[in-house]
Amino acid sequence: MASSVASARGRAHLLQKKDNDIVITFAKRTAMGRARKGQLKDVPVDELLHALFKATLGKTKLNPASIDDICVGTCHPPSPLYVSRAAALAAGIPDSVPISTVNRLCSSGLMAIRSIAHSIHAGEISLGVAVGVESMSQNPRPTPVVVDAVSANPQALDCIQPMGWTSEMVAQAYNISRQKQDEYALISHTRAAKALSDGLFAEEILPIELRGTVLSVDDTVRPNVSAEGLAGLKPSFPEWGNASTTAGNASGVGDGAALCILTTRAHAEAGGFDILAKFVGTAIVVLEQTGLNLRDIDIYEINEAFASQFAYCIEQSNIPIDRINPNGGSIALTHPLGMTGIRQVVTGLEELRRRNGEFLCTSMCVGSGQGAAGIFINERCS
Repeated sequence: MASSVASARGRAHLLQKKDNDIVITFAKRTAMGRARKGQLKDVPVDELLHALFKATLGKTKLNPASIDDICVGTCHPPSPLYVSRAAALAAGIPDSVPISTVNRLCSSGLMAIRSIAHSIHAGEISLGVAVGVESMSQNPRPTPVVVDAVSANPQALDCIQPMGWTSEMVAQAYNISRQKQDEYALISHTRAAKALSDGLFAEEILPIELRGTVLSVDDTVRPNVSAEGLAGLKPSFPEWGNASTTAGNASGVGDGAALCILTTRAHAEAGGFDILAKFVGTAIVVLEQTGLNLRDIDIYEINEAFASQFAYCIEQSNIPIDRINPNGGSIALTHPLGMTGIRQVVTGLEELRRRNGEFLCTSMCVGSGQGAAGIFINERCS
């Protein structure tokens, strides 16, 4: 994947502020819900988007006619463009505002940010909205089916396998034990429970009204998770590998949505918008292409699709664990596929603000054998 990064390379260059910088002026998410059991289980994508658009316009007082484009990252709802467009229109966004959707599985939200940022950088638009949304309750992953001529290629066959199979293959190939996976999972559960108890997630959640009820708290975080409890869980995929993946050391299946507003620094300053962060770019090897190194990054939001994959990432990079997912990750919080790429940005930027940090790196593995990462610079102080 070609990079979409700022032309300047290195920490000092990236920290310089220029009128044509692409900046984020608003970044929030909804509360999340457990798939098929939680508070959003009966809420389809169009209803969730409608509520998020209305709440965003109400909170920001943004004139909806000033939006030049919207891109929605989402994976599995049928007719995603139609339902996204309908939700925007019903929320009061004019029919003159175009909308598109993008599906790159777990990175869909990040790709929505990239799409809007590219359009701004090209001078095609001045202000755009990037959204990530998924209802895994309403729209579970469909099973990919390919013809024999395609599946005869080993890589092609591997790329359509279920993600549970992928987790087990990673654990087996890199000798990642069940105990190690549970240890990393416990860190995620413990951190998320503390963050919830301390009210940290309230700072990133935009309350939305659905069917007469205001939702503002995740129902996905499980308090009091213990090492003993995790060790006692049955394997989720006993038919594959070493059967080390469980419901406790894999990302939750869930529902939710997140949103960012992007524009140029000059446009934000002229319009009196608060600037939360600077978008630097996205790529597969994003640090190398931006001239940064591992030590430059203050916070990493690395998606915890599975503890097997997460453990391998951490131990290969040797990044200090206190910089990675400090408030827990998808193992504890849940992983609504289209939402996660923006949810990580929302969560990471709030933590950077609290720490007075500068650089955020978000990353995720992507179904079918891909990956993605992004760099953002905090511009707020606590």
